[in-house]
Amino acid sequence: MSATAGPAADSAAGRLGVRAGQAVQELGYDDDVDHDLREAVEALTGGELLDEDDQEVVDVVLLWWREDDGDLVDALVDAQVSLADDGVVWLLTPKAGRPGHVPPSDVQEAAPTAGMHLTSTVSPSRDWVATRIVGGRTRR
Repeated sequence: MSATAGPAADSAAGRLGVRAGQAVQELGYDDDVDHDLREAVEALTGGELLDEDDQEVVDVVLLWWREDDGDLVDALVDAQVSLADDGVVWLLTPKAGRPGHVPPSDVQEAAPTAGMHLTSTVSPSRDWVATRIVGGRTRR
């Protein structure tokens, strides 16, 4: 284990389980995202975040989502396109009381409809909550 594993585990990116060398794709980027969290993920992985145009298989998808962004089920299905079989989607939504807040019930309904399962929720930043979602499909 590296000497930086302790601080990394305490960082916002560490709370998301992001590790060095992982490929991370970011979807739903806009001006309101948490730039400190983005930078922490890049620092921990040692690489830049990939965007929706990148076609490589990724370990993690960061999906920024707001109430008025459209159909969450469609977004979760799209998030799985480049996701490795054992990859995770972190759905980042504004916290209650913040503009664009997404009710937890919407997330709880959308994930299984998209063939995915909710596993945990963390608070990686002041304005955003992150829900860990894993796929239920097998890629062949």
